[in-house]
Amino acid sequence: MDDAEFERLYGPWDALDPAGAASFMAGFAGPWWVVGGWAIDAFSGVHRRHEDIDVMIFRYDLPLLLDLVRGRYDVWSVGAGALRPITEDWPEPHPDAGQVWLREHALAPWIMDCLISDDRDGWWVSRREDLALPVEEVTWVGDDGVRYMRPEVVLQHKARFTQPKDDADLEAAWPLLTADQRAWLRAGIRRTEGEEHPWLGWMDGRDD
Repeated sequence: MDDAEFERLYGPWDALDPAGAASFMAGFAGPWWVVGGWAIDAFSGVHRRHEDIDVMIFRYDLPLLLDLVRGRYDVWSVGAGALRPITEDWPEPHPDAGQVWLREHALAPWIMDCLISDDRDGWWVSRREDLALPVEEVTWVGDDGVRYMRPEVVLQHKARFTQPKDDADLEAAWPLLTADQRAWLRAGIRRTEGEEHPWLGWMDGRDD
């Protein structure tokens, strides 16, 4: 679906940036962190255009988010190609929803994509494999005070799609990754995407 078709069906995006997300989430009592392309921007210092912003929270903290925005923003669950509002009629997200989108009302643009992470005894659970780690091990705090997903974890998740923007994020982050981060990323892609993934050959040709 191209941008024009998406906007016709669902409405436009005018997403927050990380500073805006931090202000928006200031009253949120649970842990949250920025993932996706903005996390690579923060790590690499290389900025590109972003269609949205992805903020992750734990599924068990979704009621906290609903309390935070109640009466100010509408929350829609997103999953299986469908959007459904979270209302008194549908108080729970769609069963297949892995995220929720927020906007002020039907005529307002979407401002934030909030991914819902399952947990294992309070640990973050990967969507790509059977892997659970403490939040502190998969995130870092930038100079702006915002918590971000670690770049190697972001890139492992991006490897599933390898759109041009994902290739650009890999190119921006790779020179700054430590040897341990590079090894983690390589191993993760091999486990989840296979030995023939094109990024693996690209990485082999660019090791210092």
